[in-house]
Amino acid sequence: MRPGRRGLILGATFAAIAAAGAGVAVYLSVRTPPKGGLVAPTAVTVLTTDTTPVKRPPKPPHRLLIEQPCWPAFGGGPLRNLSRSDLRLGVPGKSSWARGMGDLMEYPPAYCGGRLFVNLERGRTVALEASTGKVLWSRPAPGPTASSPAISGPNVVVSSHGGTVTALRQRDGGLVWQLRTNVPVESSPVVDEGTVYVGASDGRLFALVEATGRTRWIYDFKGRISSSPSVIGNLVCITTYTGAVACLHRRTGSLAWIHYFKRDAFRYESFYASPSSDGRRLFTVARTGRLVALLARTGDTLWTYHTGALTYGTPSVAAGRVFVADLAGGVAALRASDGARLWATHVSGRVLAPTLVVGDLVFLSTLEGQTYAARVADGRIAWHFRAGKYAPGIATKQHYYFYLNGLLAAFAGTRTPSP
Repeated sequence: MRPGRRGLILGATFAAIAAAGAGVAVYLSVRTPPKGGLVAPTAVTVLTTDTTPVKRPPKPPHRLLIEQPCWPAFGGGPLRNLSRSDLRLGVPGKSSWARGMGDLMEYPPAYCGGRLFVNLERGRTVALEASTGKVLWSRPAPGPTASSPAISGPNVVVSSHGGTVTALRQRDGGLVWQLRTNVPVESSPVVDEGTVYVGASDGRLFALVEATGRTRWIYDFKGRISSSPSVIGNLVCITTYTGAVACLHRRTGSLAWIHYFKRDAFRYESFYASPSSDGRRLFTVARTGRLVALLARTGDTLWTYHTGALTYGTPSVAAGRVFVADLAGGVAALRASDGARLWATHVSGRVLAPTLVVGDLVFLSTLEGQTYAARVADGRIAWHFRAGKYAPGIATKQHYYFYLNGLLAAFAGTRTPSP
């Protein structure tokens, strides 16, 4: 029997839908990634007039107790390797102080010269005396501050979702300069050799003069940047939500290389994690859990590894190993040279933030409010604390400074030398 008119119409409709779907699939599989390039600073302004009130203590603080080494930016420095493998504090012991911050702190603090600098999620930067936890000053930001401050000489640089990158005086929180980008800035700044590098959510990577905030150059990747740039030799490197891992020449902002990673035949990967480095290789992980290692000089892919779960935290790098944790609670150590898995362990909870290596321990926190330390050598859990949430914190030769569910706390290690 010949099909009726209704059947013919339905058949033609389904065939058209299938053909359109196939066409979209082919387009997505062969389309070229967005083409970026240097752009003029036409949509930014720099302010130097301060109208924001700063909360300061009623009396000047006593002389600050200085600890070493500094932790001047997210990741501990320009390489963003999230490690201090030369420190031998042992597992955390007794807490010397704890300060309620009244807000979440998604990213770890910066430290130098006896001061801790903390960004709070709802939009505030706080300076504290590291030896006591006493608040030195507190300053609101024009939007949420889901990032780490970066120490820049006598100043500290802060980014915000309110579309600003701001340099504040370390001693009192006064404004030095403020760049207005007109788009949210989630990226944590890094300062190296007189230049501030920071990414914006619309895909622009900024290089700014450290002293004034003036723009040296802007490169537009045309893809969302939530990650933080890393400085490796004469290169500055970044990842994007459009699947790009790229490095630019620091002096000119010209493209050194760019590599777009595909998730499958139809989609590109997306990177929230920042690139971390051992000085020769670059490591980062896509949200799908695909960890990639590239040669920093050329961008050649050296190896890949799959965590098997959603992954957002920047890998930490120490002693020839790469450490990564995922939202299924998996933690793995890989050999940096070839990606061979050296060990894998599991914790109860989801790990959203980066790991932290201090000496022979790798620290991580879960969204369920637990903080762990695993041994670098074999992954065995050596310490467990029933508080924590995002990035665990930072360390000096004398103390761990950890963020624990609204508390910023200082812990001596069980091997911390006596003062």
